[in-house]
Amino acid sequence: MKYRVDPQLCVGHGRCWTVANTVYDADDEGFNNSKGELITVEAGLEDTARRGARSCPEGAIEIFEG
Repeated sequence: MKYRVDPQLCVGHGRCWTVANTVYDADDEGFNNSKGELITVEAGLEDTARRGARSCPEGAIEIFEG
């Protein structure tokens, strides 16, 4: 599984990090640090990644299964 955060949609709520800090990384202002890159989720953290993505009010996180 992989994910991508759209930096144009991320407004810094930091909810992804709050819900799933083992998957997502945020700066001091709450913005996701992935800079739009495609990031691989560690094995066993897939459900956590999905939960973090669902927590984003802007829908800025796209999950790629498989």
